[in-house]
Amino acid sequence: MTGDTITQSVGAAATAAAAPTSVATSRAARELGLKRGEFELAVMLGRIRTSSDTVGGPRRVTVEEIERVRATEGFPEAWMERIRTVGTTEGAALMGITTTRFTRLSRAGFVTPVKFYVNRYRAVVWLYLAEDLRQFAESEVNAALLTGRAPAAIRAQLEAGVDVRARNWRGRHAGSLLRQSDDSWERTAAVASLLDPVQIAELIKDPYERAYLNRLMPAPFTRGPADSPAARIIQKITTADDPDEIRWLRANLTIGLSQARRERPAPRPAPRPAPGPTPDPQPERVAPQAEQPDDASEERGLEPRRLLKWLRRRGG
Repeated sequence: MTGDTITQSVGAAATAAAAPTSVATSRAARELGLKRGEFELAVMLGRIRTSSDTVGGPRRVTVEEIERVRATEGFPEAWMERIRTVGTTEGAALMGITTTRFTRLSRAGFVTPVKFYVNRYRAVVWLYLAEDLRQFAESEVNAALLTGRAPAAIRAQLEAGVDVRARNWRGRHAGSLLRQSDDSWERTAAVASLLDPVQIAELIKDPYERAYLNRLMPAPFTRGPADSPAARIIQKITTADDPDEIRWLRANLTIGLSQARRERPAPRPAPRPAPGPTPDPQPERVAPQAEQPDDASEERGLEPRRLLKWLRRRGG
């Protein structure tokens, strides 16, 4: 092997070692030519698989996954069509029905929204997967729902104000969150994210477990002020309010929490070391002071000198 060949081999090995095995979701979206919303929807639908290096850490996409998506037959046009969303008007046209009938079918739960947003008029706009609507319209089982008078049971529900669009969206969203992780604590947090905090506090008494679940919950849908009108609308949509739905979520939260506890406890602050015995205070040492003669001792020291001077004068 020549020197040039060795150098090329070492360089290739160094380049391979330096190449990342996974990238951030923003970079993965750019490499696949997807907008942020399109990428998030693809992840929700399971068309793009993400992972995390640590529990609760940011989601990433492996290089192999990016290559797998690129190698999908029909990518990108046919692949993009599978994640295309439509609103009520376009969805009704796609199914060959009126917008009124489409809305009634959606409110009754026959078609499930995949996304939503709040427009500038504070109205909720539901979006549907075009692929779902096509499949629904092509099924012979649903032919009677697309034409003629709706069944009496459905009419009665709609007249009573039944609207399961938010509930069905939450169910679909929960399924997406549960598919994205195998960690018991993360899966439990996904279920808890759809419950009101009061419900969570009733079921989970340990404050450290609640704090851990809060940390693992998916990012909220609201990006503006939490007390804004739009944020309150979104909060209402993303929080379970149907009694049957709440019971299902509470039961799943209890089961998931029990499994998570068996796998590992929730993190807790390190215990503080116990304080040691307090030493007895040492008596203060006072430096010895030289004795100062008092006035009487000074007088006694002067008396012999005076007597000596008097005798000298007498003898002189």
